[in-house]
Amino acid sequence: MSTVEIFTDGACRGNPGPGGWAALLRQGEHERLINGAEPKSTNNRMELRAAIEGLAALKRASSVVLTTDSQYVRRGITEWIHGWKRRGWVNAQKKPVVNRDLWERLDELNQAHQVDWRWIKGHSGHTENEMVDQAANVAIDEMLAS
Repeated sequence: MSTVEIFTDGACRGNPGPGGWAALLRQGEHERLINGAEPKSTNNRMELRAAIEGLAALKRASSVVLTTDSQYVRRGITEWIHGWKRRGWVNAQKKPVVNRDLWERLDELNQAHQVDWRWIKGHSGHTENEMVDQAANVAIDEMLAS
């Protein structure tokens, strides 16, 4: 099974505010860029949506390398989620986990695929990260213009 690369990013104008997300999927020579926006969201929700939509776009169980500039997403899905689930979706501060709806969906997709979660510093000239950052902002612009 060949590996699918997914690069994701979320953006928000204000936090909360209009938000956008984007994911670039690449397998061999094939690339697909997807994006979307919401009128009122947060940066963290858009980062989660980007990863969710990227994984949801896969038509079958896949080996995936998913690269995000969000430590919230990477650490949440690889570290924190185990404790949240064990404690009934309560965080270490004994408060309900924020964005539980999206974390549950991401967890479901993460279990459907073999995902290697990677982090890169955002806005540091990483070609694919710059591409998805721009696409997330374009989605916001298009939504606001319509």
